[in-house]
Amino acid sequence: MIIACTDPSGPSRRAVDWAEREARLRGLPAPVVLAVPPDPGRVEMVVCGVPGPSDAGDPDPGLRLPAAVRAGGRPLVLVPDGSARPPRSERILLGTDARRASDDVIGFAFDSARAHGALLHVVHAWSLPSCAAEWPFGVPEAEHAIWEDHEVQLLADVLRPWRERYPQVPVYEDVLLLAAAQALLHHADGASLAVVGARPGEEWGEVVRLLLRRGSCPVAVVPARTARTTTPARTTS
Repeated sequence: MIIACTDPSGPSRRAVDWAEREARLRGLPAPVVLAVPPDPGRVEMVVCGVPGPSDAGDPDPGLRLPAAVRAGGRPLVLVPDGSARPPRSERILLGTDARRASDDVIGFAFDSARAHGALLHVVHAWSLPSCAAEWPFGVPEAEHAIWEDHEVQLLADVLRPWRERYPQVPVYEDVLLLAAAQALLHHADGASLAVVGARPGEEWGEVVRLLLRRGSCPVAVVPARTARTTTPARTTS
C-alpha cells in the first residue's frame, strides 16, 4: 500500500491527492494516516506534504518531519504544498552517480516511469579530475571530450540492464558538467517527480534540500541500501 501521512496543521492536501493518484496508477490502496505505524509491513512508499518553495520561513522543508518518518526504510515522497504548476508532461527525473549507482533508487525510478507511462530523464553530474588544474590555459578540447565520453559510457553501462528489464520505458541519458544539486534543479521544473537516493543513517544532503527549497515537483527520497561501485580510470591522451 501507499501511506499518505497527514497532519491537520500541516501542508497535506496536495500530498493526499498525489498519493491517491499514485495508488490508482499502481493498483494499490492508499490509506490516510496521522502517523506512520511502527511496523509499516506492506507499505511501498510514504507520502508527506512539506511547505512549498515560496515559504521563506522554512529554509529546510522536510527536515521538520519526524526522524522516524525520514528514516523509515521506505521510499518517502515529499510533495510541496501550494499552487505549483502541473507538470507540462509526464517526466520522471532521476539523479544518480554512475560510480555509486544504487539498484534501489534506479529500480524505483524505472518502476515509477512505467506506472506513469513517462519518460525517464536520468541525470549524472560529473566534475573535471584534479589534474585539470595543471593546465594553466584551460583543459584542451580533445582532453575534455575524452573525459566526457568516459562519463557517458559509465552511465550507459549502469542503465543497460534496466533498459532491458523495462523496454517500455523511454530513457533520456543526460551527463552534465555541474554540481549534482544544480544539475537536478536545472531540470526539475516541469517534472512530475524527482527521484534521489539517501544512504541509510545519513542526513539528507544538499540535493534533497535544494530541490525542496527551490523546486516545485514532488521529490522521492529512496533508501540506497545497495550500490555498485564503478571506478575505472579515466583515459588520458
